[in-house]
Amino acid sequence: MNVLLFGATGMVGQGVLRECLLDDRVTRVLAVVRGPLDVEHPKLRTLVHRDFTDFSGVADAFADIDACFFCLGVTSAGKREDEYRRITYDYTLAAARALPANPDLTFVYVSGEGTDSTGAGRSMWARVKGRTENELLAMPFHAYMFRPGFILASNGEQSRTPAYRRLYPVFSRLYPLVRRIAPNKVTTTENIGRAMLAVAGQAGAGERILHSPAINRTAAVDRR
Repeated sequence: MNVLLFGATGMVGQGVLRECLLDDRVTRVLAVVRGPLDVEHPKLRTLVHRDFTDFSGVADAFADIDACFFCLGVTSAGKREDEYRRITYDYTLAAARALPANPDLTFVYVSGEGTDSTGAGRSMWARVKGRTENELLAMPFHAYMFRPGFILASNGEQSRTPAYRRLYPVFSRLYPLVRRIAPNKVTTTENIGRAMLAVAGQAGAGERILHSPAINRTAAVDRR
């Protein structure tokens, strides 16, 4: 399996990259980044690209991929809707539209718990995520939407958001308690990576929108 990865420098993307590099089913990972990636591996190569609204000039590099794992995202805190939409919607759809016309290709998008698919909700970020999901699900490939709630960094992955980096040590200590109280709202970076690899091998089967419980179940089945 040849994997195209967006967001490899973020917390979720770091975890997904780790699982891809460890998995024997993955032959190659192409990580699209804005700057050098501080990871080296025989399976990994990077593509430095600055304009994430236009991939037409590098689309040839995507020609032989089997799965695209889109982990790029930002918090909506402090952002205007147009700024958040540019990163969340425009970047994602630009990447999806640059992919080869292959109906067997799998596209996995990291969305979020609370995403609003109807477009009628009051939450700006939820509406933007919902519109992004809807357009991906209508495209001619196998699209899967991952909607995790709280995500535990399994193997030392670090968020690029300073506030999240300060809070995650606290969240990590509370994770066992949160898992007992709200097991349907929690997952890990490792489970997200395992579940992505699992759905990429399903040829379009299974549910298309996966919340934390489904992500965890899929990851558990993939480990057997």
